[in-house]
Amino acid sequence: MLELYFANMLEEAIGEKGLSLLQIESLRDNIEKAHEQIIKRKWQELAFLDLAAYDTSSIKEIAAEVISTSDYFLLLGIGGSAMGPRVILEALKPLHNYISSPKIFIYDNIDPRTLNAILSIIDASKTSVNVVTKSGTTAETLASFMVLWNKMEKALGKDAAKRFIISTSPAKGMMRELVNEYGFKSLPIPDGIVGRYSVFSSAGLLISEIAGINTTELLSGARDIIQRCQVSELWENPAYVFSALLYLMSVKEGRNINVMMPYADGLKAAAEWFCQLWAESLGKLGFGLTPYPSLGTTDQHSQLQLWLEGPEDKVVIFIHIGDYAVDIKIPNIFEEKERCSCLAGNSLSDLIKAAEEATEVVLSEASKPNMTLYMPTIDAYHVGQLLQFLELSTVVIGFLFGVNPFNQPWIEKGKENIFAMLSKDEFCQKKELLKRLRLDNVCWRL
Repeated sequence: MLELYFANMLEEAIGEKGLSLLQIESLRDNIEKAHEQIIKRKWQELAFLDLAAYDTSSIKEIAAEVISTSDYFLLLGIGGSAMGPRVILEALKPLHNYISSPKIFIYDNIDPRTLNAILSIIDASKTSVNVVTKSGTTAETLASFMVLWNKMEKALGKDAAKRFIISTSPAKGMMRELVNEYGFKSLPIPDGIVGRYSVFSSAGLLISEIAGINTTELLSGARDIIQRCQVSELWENPAYVFSALLYLMSVKEGRNINVMMPYADGLKAAAEWFCQLWAESLGKLGFGLTPYPSLGTTDQHSQLQLWLEGPEDKVVIFIHIGDYAVDIKIPNIFEEKERCSCLAGNSLSDLIKAAEEATEVVLSEASKPNMTLYMPTIDAYHVGQLLQFLELSTVVIGFLFGVNPFNQPWIEKGKENIFAMLSKDEFCQKKELLKRLRLDNVCWRL
């Protein structure tokens, strides 16, 4: 089970820059209100908490078909529709394309160089494409879908539709219309599910099944975290403690930057996924916490100096791995050299754990708040726990700030402006305004 160690957030451990137990206790009523909203599902978007209990038989069936018919699998999406799947793939199937088939590509941007590189590798006649867009109106995903449909229709003719799986709204939207019109296979993203909370929907599970990841265990971990975090008592609920600590560090200490630092290459994508979840959910009404992705030990050598002698505005969240499942022994060579002698006989997991503990110590001795999420190992069960824990904690801290943790009004505005810039007719007036604003802001044109 995932565990939370938070002593280094408290004044008893790090002095006056830490929080007091009295400060944390002062949030009890606010936590109780957040708890009531969650337990009673007072927001439709809290449906993400029920995803781990959904029937996945149709996902497994489509995945089996893709595996048996395709050498390549391409997921088209952006934001949570791509970042969540990437977390699962990189954590649980690192270097998948070097050792397994079908080869999997996630195209989550509209950089033509990247798509061109992917198209130069895949064989359209042996490729399945999963288009992930709840609304069906995201310009980047829609454009890449149009490119792939055009290419594959030329290669396969009327059979091209059999190669597409559309993950979208179950009953509405443009993509649902195309499913009905062209006969694409489809998987629903249930109503109320917001993209950044969709990792346990078909958006994340189809690619997992195709990669050979145990989705039963993934969802079991998510369910167990939900069960663990159903208690209303603040001190017995790790998601509530985690949220309360970061909220108080923001409002009481002005520490509005949260560094997420996993000590595992496979969880680097998880830190990046956390950034979208945290920023898009909490950055509203003048509130918000700035997420900051890091990787141990790499970023001890690039960022630690800033954390220790830079602005007093950060909280570091370590993700500690108990068992890496594999290990490599450091050989007993060059023992005449003092540093080599110190390393010899240890393992790489000994070294990475020592590096993490050393960083924790140096931060704590310098009175820099930090806490640790402990993962026993990186497997499907515990990855499911980690992702569900962070989703739930995001909602709780959003409620503490008094913001809606599910909407994203300015992102929607940005989506609208993309179409406005490209439109040929109905948005012409707005298009001209946007161009004018862009030119007015040019200071130097070289």
